[in-house]
Amino acid sequence: MPVTAPPPSRGWFAQLLLRLHFTAGLFVGPFVLVAALSGAVYAVAPTIEQGLYRHELTAPSTASALPLADQVAAAQRYVERHHPGDTVAEVRPAPSPGTTTRVMFTEEGLLDSQTRAVFVDPGDAAVRGDLPVYGTSGSLPFRTWISTVHRSLFLGDVGRLYSETAASWLGIVSLAGIGLWAFRLRRARRKRDLILPDNRATGYRRTFSWHAATGAGVLLGALFLSATGITWSHFAGDNVTALRSALSWQAPTVDTALDGSSSAAGGEHAGHHVGGSMTMGSTATTPEQFDEVLAVARDSGVHAAEIRIRPPASADTAWTVEEIKLSWPVAMNAVAVDPSTMTAVSEVTWADYPLMAKATKLGINTHMGALFGLANQVVLLLAALGIAAMVVFGYVMWWQRRPAGARFGRAPAAGALARAPWWGTTAVVVVAVGLALLLPVVGVTLLGFLLVDALVTTFGRRTR
Repeated sequence: MPVTAPPPSRGWFAQLLLRLHFTAGLFVGPFVLVAALSGAVYAVAPTIEQGLYRHELTAPSTASALPLADQVAAAQRYVERHHPGDTVAEVRPAPSPGTTTRVMFTEEGLLDSQTRAVFVDPGDAAVRGDLPVYGTSGSLPFRTWISTVHRSLFLGDVGRLYSETAASWLGIVSLAGIGLWAFRLRRARRKRDLILPDNRATGYRRTFSWHAATGAGVLLGALFLSATGITWSHFAGDNVTALRSALSWQAPTVDTALDGSSSAAGGEHAGHHVGGSMTMGSTATTPEQFDEVLAVARDSGVHAAEIRIRPPASADTAWTVEEIKLSWPVAMNAVAVDPSTMTAVSEVTWADYPLMAKATKLGINTHMGALFGLANQVVLLLAALGIAAMVVFGYVMWWQRRPAGARFGRAPAAGALARAPWWGTTAVVVVAVGLALLLPVVGVTLLGFLLVDALVTTFGRRTR
């Protein structure tokens, strides 16, 4: 007998969401669990680092701060003894009393965006130690290690590709899950069990109650982390960057070229998940110039305590002084200073940022746990732990649903698209193609899922 397609069914979309939620969750679950746990640690890493590296970060001297020239000279003498050949890359003056100045040097063998920081007590120029630091955020070794685990599991490009797939699918799995939650909430007699965990239930029903309630609670956090995390990815991140460039949503940068040609100075993502080259100090740089350049910058609108001063990369480029205050309210003013005239030749203020560039910067700072300080870190910690718990609950549910004597649980029934009306199938394909264009890794895996689902359904029907 010829095989005929079943008539369209009203329940096809919920079935598709269930199949998608289960299959995608099963595939990305292990990495999402590691990413969530490492992200939870990364969220509170700044606070942990304050304890781990207390000696380097604190300045015991109560004397007034010496000129930067004295502090830089002390760091250079230290480097000549312990790390000969290093060159000054930038200086970050102590942001508050009791903290150290960081004099940062380039060094062979370090990671991209990583420098050797010498910590100097601004009161007496005593060197408190040295550590490798990473990026604009100034991550110390502990946070850098956690960031690498979070980013790639130390698997290089393979790890980054897998992390991009998992981070992107986190948002899709979350949306599919909240869709299923809404369907069940509409039909449930006890709606409370989908909002708060039902501890009176047992077995699968109790686990499902916890999974559903936790998922609803961390939905916004999961979507936010997925969306902001995509900007650090390889393929999707490039597309986002190209889109922002086409729409003029990029953050402005000061022009450091003294011959009139453009020269970029930084980016939003420096210091977390992507590398970028650091500015190399000029051989003509002297310690006294740091004080002179800073004075010009202060007169030109750079007022924040958290700043970095970078020497020119060559004789035809300017010094730069940038505010790097990541907490609210952020401070992002920057000035380029001509060393021959000690005048500001280019300026950028936070007001110059387009609206979407501001939103991107604020989103990245929040993702890193920097925008709202400890409160931000606590919220991220709870969201990450909630995502990890959802993964565990999902695998437990799969185990609890296994048939008697089976090693694995049952998968939701396939064939949702075969039961869908033509417009439903068309909409799903259009969405999949759109995702393939914007998020290539997600698009390809989603199209693969739809193809496998269709083949399984067709083969199973013909076998029966």
